[in-house]
Amino acid sequence: FAIEGKALDIKSLGAGFINDSYILTTDSRRYILQRKNHHIFPDVGAMMNNIARVTAHLKLKVAAEGGDPEREVLTVIPTKEGELYYHDGENFWAVSLFIEGSVTHDKANTPRLAYMGGYGIGRFQAMLADFDEPLAEVIQGFHNIRWRFEQWDKALSEDRAERKASVAEEIEWIESRRRAMLDFWAMVERGELPMRVTHNDTKLSNILFDENDEVLCVIDLDTVMSSTSLNDFGDAIRSYTNMGAEDDKELSRVAMNIDTFRHYAEGYLAKRGSTMTQSEREWLAFSGIYITFEQVLRFLMDYIDGDTYYKTAYPEHNLVRARAQYRLLQSMEEQYPEMQQIIKRIVDKINMG
Repeated sequence: FAIEGKALDIKSLGAGFINDSYILTTDSRRYILQRKNHHIFPDVGAMMNNIARVTAHLKLKVAAEGGDPEREVLTVIPTKEGELYYHDGENFWAVSLFIEGSVTHDKANTPRLAYMGGYGIGRFQAMLADFDEPLAEVIQGFHNIRWRFEQWDKALSEDRAERKASVAEEIEWIESRRRAMLDFWAMVERGELPMRVTHNDTKLSNILFDENDEVLCVIDLDTVMSSTSLNDFGDAIRSYTNMGAEDDKELSRVAMNIDTFRHYAEGYLAKRGSTMTQSEREWLAFSGIYITFEQVLRFLMDYIDGDTYYKTAYPEHNLVRARAQYRLLQSMEEQYPEMQQIIKRIVDKINMG
């Protein structure tokens, strides 16, 4: 790779679920070295091309605003031959600059962190609102509920682990909402909800902050693709607002925290609101329900399939996950009118200036 200086040290960075990450230190600066998981991302070239195009666009926007593109946008370091990744015959490797003085948080345990998380993703999407080139689909059918239902129907028909009969009630959870979810996705297919650049993994730890907890940039861009931007908002609401654990066995602990929803929405719309269409604003609150439903379906489908996708700690783990996410879904549905009112009040306030 075209790094500056002589390599002095390399250390493992965290325990990533998908890629293996390392801090590479030279006598000039530090870098992030990653071994990309080509089983999850079979076309690493297309993935890295997406990242390069999106970050180039973001750097122009940050520079135009008088910011620092090296600190406010991920910087991909090419190989000495100008390639975006290196293939050693078995593994795929990529390098980016390490952003010094950056901080990450795993959980939005204060109103301000919830607000700043929304602000960070809203800023990311706002700067990419005029990026109108299609991006490669690095994971097939991601958040496409029509594709998920095709997988679901196949899993039910095959019943490979012979578990279908034991989860008849849970299957009804999915079937009773099939039409509503497909109707929502049809708006994307018809263009009523426009295609945008989406991050597709909007958990708080994918935002870098400075020492004062101001947003620096959004990282982990492997899943950047083209879809409705509502997916990013809904995925964040699913992860930020849950007062229980994703696999909580005690369902009384699981519920959506409406205050966290409000704080995240305020931050998100502060940066994103002016670049949204009327239909995007109208369906923004529903996106949390949509993404949470999708996760119920995926956990339950994997249980019926015999636990072939998600790692499990015990035989009923995927079923426990499905039930916990279903309780979160119910909580969102119960509070949906209030969620809509919160979005409307924030949008009205922005429009009033």
